[in-house]
Amino acid sequence: MEALLASYGDSSSDSDTDDTFPAVSVAANSGEKEPISLPPPPLDLLDSIGSTGSVDFYSTEPGVRVRNFPHVDGNYALHVYIPVSIPLLPKKEIVCFLKRVASVVPNLHLVEADVPLSILCKDEQKLEHALGREFHISLGRSVALRVHQINSVVSLLRQKLQFQKRYWLDFNKWEVFLNDDCTRSFLSLEITTSGLSETCKQIDAVNEVYKLHNLPEFYKDPRPHISLVWALGDIRTSLKGAVDRELRKLRAGDYVQNRIFTSKFCGIVCKIGHKTHKICNLPDE
Repeated sequence: MEALLASYGDSSSDSDTDDTFPAVSVAANSGEKEPISLPPPPLDLLDSIGSTGSVDFYSTEPGVRVRNFPHVDGNYALHVYIPVSIPLLPKKEIVCFLKRVASVVPNLHLVEADVPLSILCKDEQKLEHALGREFHISLGRSVALRVHQINSVVSLLRQKLQFQKRYWLDFNKWEVFLNDDCTRSFLSLEITTSGLSETCKQIDAVNEVYKLHNLPEFYKDPRPHISLVWALGDIRTSLKGAVDRELRKLRAGDYVQNRIFTSKFCGIVCKIGHKTHKICNLPDE
């Protein structure tokens, strides 16, 4: 058991995941220690940003993060997702779009970078670099998993999802989401056409595994997406207004875009604590 615990890391540490559909955010209970306030990291640290970020924390004020669920010894954050990387050319267009939105909506942050978007916008190369890491389409809620459930969850996920066909994911809509307790708003890229049915079937399979382990299932009407930007509180009106205005400007300039970018489905990952499990095998192309 000690070897198993060691392989998943300290159960009190962060899980490097990105669940933003809307994340289930529960503030730490009064029995926990006060959160430690940390300043945003310097921009130079963007050169070493990892491919994922933490979701078992959320910000309540700049530089302060609080756990989504209280720490319990022997619990590990579980996240099941599809990894997504943004291609180079669409990434440049997304950078330009985010800069225009950030110019009219204050206090935006790039997801998991912990650096204000307004600062990143001053250095376009840094912003482009930050968008070069891996993003996630969540296939299940990020929840606390007991150590004795780990092998069973991974085994059943592989049983239900091991063999998948390759397909294309079209990210074709800018959308604004709000997490369950209205502590954060997210600017996201949603899938509404190609890849939607396949992703929803995968969510159904993950839900079956969660149900068997008495874990909370995903949302009844899932809207698969990746989240790029977040802000504190419910700012859906102002953020969506800014996005709609920018889209109208693009259409007025005869810029018609059926999709923002396309990515090929490249597999499913289950992350538990600090350990990742490859869930499905894809056929050779």
